[in-house]
Amino acid sequence: MQGLKPKKSLGQHFLTDRNIALKIVSALHAEGCNSIVEIGPGTGVLTALLAERKDIDTYFVEIDREAVTILRESFPGIRDRIIHADFLGLDVERIFKAPVAIIGNLPYNISSPVFFKVLDNRDRVNEVVCMVQKEVARRIASPPGSKDYGILSVLMQAFYTVDFLFTVGPGVFYPPPKVNSGVIRMVRREAGNLPCDEGKFFRVVKTSFNQRRKMLRNSLQNRFIMCDRNDPLLKKRPEQLSVGDFVELTNRLEEVRSKK
Repeated sequence: MQGLKPKKSLGQHFLTDRNIALKIVSALHAEGCNSIVEIGPGTGVLTALLAERKDIDTYFVEIDREAVTILRESFPGIRDRIIHADFLGLDVERIFKAPVAIIGNLPYNISSPVFFKVLDNRDRVNEVVCMVQKEVARRIASPPGSKDYGILSVLMQAFYTVDFLFTVGPGVFYPPPKVNSGVIRMVRREAGNLPCDEGKFFRVVKTSFNQRRKMLRNSLQNRFIMCDRNDPLLKKRPEQLSVGDFVELTNRLEEVRSKK
């Protein structure tokens, strides 16, 4: 798409390789979804492929007014489904009444907020396929015990099955970023809600990793009424706990609180 210059303020790095775009779009299954939402179409490399789908409604959310104008001119068949908005401010549940799949080449500077937005709308978002900075992709997909395992790892894996799909080098972008990118797929777990207080689970995970070098009994003591300080889980550091361990710990902390 000619005429659109990348804006540094928006963190834009436009994908230029159609083969990579095809791999990304092919990775999106959208099973059980009524719609696909592309975040940040930019020059429309993914958009051109998504617009060809006739089996499902496709929508395109772009914050850049200039990009929106050019996209609507380049793809007149989908012009009414190109939404000029900031995805982070979008009321997903109001606009989309049924499950959606999300796809996009995400600007590095908003990738973490996008994932937290997905978590906030996890009952509506069934699947995500996106390209982000490789470091972030690895972090989300990392298992317990890894140095990359952290808040996003636990929270995303609590509700989604996460797969790191492939690495993308800087040379297929304009302008090329200084780091590699990674493509991940996240599919909503069938279990639905966690078997614990989910709000408390979020607080326990975030508090734990805010002081990740400390044992949990030390990092949690100022925020929560503690269970037995000799509990084996509390003698561990947060990166040693699986999602199931954090669920169990949340339930133990809640049990102690309810008895007070």
